[in-house]
Parts: sequence; C-alpha cells; structure tokens
Amino acid sequence: MKTHLPLLCALLASPAIAQEKRQLDAHEHGVGELNIAFDGNSVAMELHAPGADIVGFEYAAKSAEDRAAVASAVATLARPLELFILPAEAECTVTQASAELESESAHDEHEGLSDHADNDDHEDEHAHSNHADEQHADEAGHTEFHAEYALTCANPDAIAEIEFAYFDTFENARELEVQIVTSGGAQAFEVTRQAPTLDLRGMF
Repeated sequence: MKTHLPLLCALLASPAIAQEKRQLDAHEHGVGELNIAFDGNSVAMELHAPGADIVGFEYAAKSAEDRAAVASAVATLARPLELFILPAEAECTVTQASAELESESAHDEHEGLSDHADNDDHEDEHAHSNHADEQHADEAGHTEFHAEYALTCANPDAIAEIEFAYFDTFENARELEVQIVTSGGAQAFEVTRQAPTLDLRGMF
C-alpha cells in the first residue's frame, strides 16, 4: 500500500516510532500497532494487525468462507470511526480510508484484498491481486492487515480520549501498541481489551 498521507510519512519518520517499527516476521498474535499523528485539524492514522487478530487465521484464504471473512474484515477496517471512537464534540469526518491484507513477501507492495473509501473502481484489480496474495501467503506463512486513514476534525482540542471499539469488533485482538505524534512530540501507549480507552488529556 502506498502512503498518500504526508502526516503519516512524518509520523513514521519520528525516531521514537522508527525504533519501534514492526516487521511482519516479528509480529505477535493478539498485538497490533496503531500510529496516530495530529496536526491542526488533520489526523492521520495507520494500523497494522496480524491476520489472526482480525479473521482468526493467517494462512492464505482458500475457501469461500475464508475469502468472505477477509473481504468483510477489509470493509470493516475501512470504517475507522466505528473502530476508534472519537468524542462527538470533535466533529471528525473521514477524508480518506484504505485497508488491505498483506503477506510477508507482499509487504510494502499493493497486493491483497483491499478497500478504498475514496475509490471503488478496482474490483477486477483486487480480484487479481487477491490471487497473487494467496500465492505469496503460502510462501510467507502469515499475513497482516494494513489500514491508513485521514480525518478532519473541526474541534480537535475536544479529543480528550479515544474509545477502542476495535476490541469488540475483532474478538482475537488483545492489545494495540499506540504511537501518537503531536506538535509537542511523540508518546507511546498500550491499549488493551481490558482497558479499551486511551486518555489523551494533556497531550494538546
């Protein structure tokens, strides 16, 4: 997946985050990563989650049931405000959202089932890419979901917390390692199924 979000590029270049950048071959089941950058009224987010966390398996989807599970997960991941709930007072809207399934050998390439909120005209391309992803996943041994989001918030100062409905949606997910970048610097948090709310008071 190619990054189209300048904010996200800046976030990933942050030394605090670069040191923690996960690789597909080093991921831990139950643990995903969420990067968030705040810049004025703009919010950029990037999610990485093991396939097992999202659909319950990491092998290449072979059966119709498996493929349907992946397609459903991708569609769900493309709706960030249903997974990461921001205060209504912040008046946030999604300006860009994309999600896809990647295999180890397809990492950083545009392969796998994907869903783009701002472009729905690539069904044939996705079907072809899904076939390629299955072949790669057979070789790689595990897969990872990757999603990117861009939001605009009319009142970003009202974002005092984020409620992670993500854990209710994906029953195998246990933890998200969250990296947040603001004008004041970068901070790291751990948000878990047992404590699914991230308190951001004092960060802005």
